[in-house]
Amino acid sequence: MMVAAVAIVVGFSSCSSDDDEDEMAVAEQVAGSYTGQEIISVMGEVSSDVVTNYEFTKATDTTIDMLIPASGESGMMMIPALPVKGLTLTKNGNTITGRAVSYAGTVTNASGAEKAYTITNVAVVFHDKNVAVTFSLKYGSMPMLMETTFTGIKK
Repeated sequence: MMVAAVAIVVGFSSCSSDDDEDEMAVAEQVAGSYTGQEIISVMGEVSSDVVTNYEFTKATDTTIDMLIPASGESGMMMIPALPVKGLTLTKNGNTITGRAVSYAGTVTNASGAEKAYTITNVAVVFHDKNVAVTFSLKYGSMPMLMETTFTGIKK
């Protein structure tokens, strides 16, 4: 009886009709370019509301790197594209989430100066072809946090 039960369980699991996407690494399922609305607020006031692209690349099977697009006006007021590396992903049904408490880095701005940045409270939620991203940004010597939300669709 035990051998028959094991044979039936193995038979059903090997004949599963899972999609190729379910067998693909979780990072591969979400990697790509997403176009959508990015809203940046400073001290509760919207300072930017634009259509833009966020990029997600596979770092490992379970982690992704996110590239936040450049924002602001050209010249001194422009913030260059900012990488956030190693967001760990978890999957629950058709929803894949990524979180990071904090990520710090440096970038070169338009005038060639190195600027430090810290991204905190990162939350990324992928569902089917949609993504929602929220985070706080401290850039250079700016005294206030920039609160960002992005919602997009995979290209």
